[in-house]
Amino acid sequence: MTTQLSPHVSPPAVTATVRHRWVLALMSAAAFMAVLDVLVVTTALTTIQRAIHATPEQLGWTVNAYTLALAVSILPAAALGDRFGRRRVLVAGLALFSLCSAACAVAPSIGPLIAARAAQGVGAATVMPLTLAILGATFPPEKRGRAIGVWGGLTGLAVAAGPLIGGAVVQGLGWQWIFWINVVLGALLIPLIVRHVPESRGPGGPLDLPGLALVALGALGLVWGMVRGNGSGWTSPEILGALLGGAALLVAFAVWELRARTPMLPMPYFRSRAFSAGHAAGFLMTASLFGAVFLMAQYFQIVGRADPLDAGLRLLPWTATPMVIAPLAGTLSDRIGERWILTCGLALQGAGLAFVALEAGTRTSYASLAAGLVTAGIGISMALPTVQTSILGAVPPAGIGKAAGSSNTFRQFGGAFGIAIALALFTHYGDLTTRAHFTAGFRPAVAALAVLSLLGAATGALLPPHRRAPQDS
Repeated sequence: MTTQLSPHVSPPAVTATVRHRWVLALMSAAAFMAVLDVLVVTTALTTIQRAIHATPEQLGWTVNAYTLALAVSILPAAALGDRFGRRRVLVAGLALFSLCSAACAVAPSIGPLIAARAAQGVGAATVMPLTLAILGATFPPEKRGRAIGVWGGLTGLAVAAGPLIGGAVVQGLGWQWIFWINVVLGALLIPLIVRHVPESRGPGGPLDLPGLALVALGALGLVWGMVRGNGSGWTSPEILGALLGGAALLVAFAVWELRARTPMLPMPYFRSRAFSAGHAAGFLMTASLFGAVFLMAQYFQIVGRADPLDAGLRLLPWTATPMVIAPLAGTLSDRIGERWILTCGLALQGAGLAFVALEAGTRTSYASLAAGLVTAGIGISMALPTVQTSILGAVPPAGIGKAAGSSNTFRQFGGAFGIAIALALFTHYGDLTTRAHFTAGFRPAVAALAVLSLLGAATGALLPPHRRAPQDS
């Protein structure tokens, strides 16, 4: 039997459509895997502690080492992708991520586990900016919003579903399998990416080595200060030195980039209202999201008496919505621009978190919190893709890789900042000793995260009403 193409669709169009589907599916799957590992460990911490006899501070570093390495390496990874080929660097990063996942699974003690998690974060740093840059290079502007909506839906789902998947895997298979699964996924994704994803590059030119060093060390200082602040004290010499030194290095990075012949991140991009407001909104969005997921997973276990799997299931009204809403929001942004979708989305997330903060108590039923979780889920589903499209739409095609790298770096800073703020308020007002004490810290912390989301909504309102994709000069 001979299959004939529709007379209304030319063979090149069919080929392009199939290629677009492969690229979208593979880039979304790779990003899902990398983002999932940010929080998938949270519900396994108690089991890991018992298995390898780690202290609470050491357990915290199984999360912090990954976050630190990820934040420090994103912009350098984006620059390497522009220089040597985005697909090539992405495949190398996925291979490193998979190998280090295996090292995590067989780690005999906490030291090797933390080291493997840090190396795993370096591999993940190639995934976030380069999957987004490849999508931006593959899809034309009129289809980019929908594609990034699908990508954003899956990455948002990965953040919120981390506790659920971690709990299910730990209870069903053992804590090592939260890492072995990455090895299996990496083995499947790498050959498919090599076969179906076209190579793309940014502008030619030598690597901006001084810029790479300044941004890496500056990011290290800021994120180190954020993740260590609660344990060491925010006014301690270590934390003040890390924060001030990191900020100074990033200022030096900005000054250097203004003078560099081949800048890693062209500073004139920030003159665009869409680019600047998109970065600020992305920072506040991720701060609110990461902090809330981190606290709510613990709330359901400590106050709600849920096991790790049940705690993840209770987050489903929040976690399920990105799969449905984010692609629709991305498609709509292609037509009307990002401003009002992003603003309404972050306002809804803020309202949902505020509702949870007001309702949460030692005897509060899960049903009483569901409306807030659904509202927050709809909101983050609207915000995730529109933050990305506002930033990518503000730069010429040759700058997509750099824009994707800076966007993801700001979001990682936001995630570290959100968790730090949440923990600082939680430990000031409450502790882990009783349900009442936990709730006393939980409520003001979630309220603060709601305020961050509302500030993000106000920032989103600064976006121009309609996105205009600039052209290369």
